[in-house]
Amino acid sequence: MKNIAVYCGASVGNQEIYTTGAEKLGKWIVQNNYGLTYGGGNNGLMNVVADSVLEENGFVHGIITQQLYDRNLAHDNLSSLDIVDTMSERKEAMLKDSVANIALPGGPGTLEEISEAFSWTIIGVSSHPCIFYNVNHYYDKLESFFDEMVDQGFMAAKTRETLLFSDSLEEINDFIQSYIPPKLRKYQR
Repeated sequence: MKNIAVYCGASVGNQEIYTTGAEKLGKWIVQNNYGLTYGGGNNGLMNVVADSVLEENGFVHGIITQQLYDRNLAHDNLSSLDIVDTMSERKEAMLKDSVANIALPGGPGTLEEISEAFSWTIIGVSSHPCIFYNVNHYYDKLESFFDEMVDQGFMAAKTRETLLFSDSLEEINDFIQSYIPPKLRKYQR
């Protein structure tokens, strides 16, 4: 089965729209014949998206660190749960187990994980699309910042086009289906 890696908060935020967005994404994953790969947690939007997939009889693969597992933070009803030693191992395993990466709203960890996934795509380590599911315009300022990277010469415009910010699951689906990884960057001295 092809899985979608989802990065999201261990909190649900302070507006119901974030929980609703996570539920919609979970259902969309199953309806489009994907499984879910995520951080294996039992809190916040992580728990919501996993439960949403499971309620639709979908496949959920959690990947959690031993430290978080020992703190009883693992979801206890997943299709599969892998326990790894470090966050770096978790991120690498999630990338290897997926065909696309989607970030729901979240905090610094969510941002760090999806940013690393996109960085790995830029340098050619990964070839999977990266998407910010922009529920409630949560990522609007970050989208502007990525545009500023292009304006200031720190990212090629063609590379920027390979990163999607969208609140439409239909647009996200089309992006995944038609995705072409960015060309490897040529460096000038």
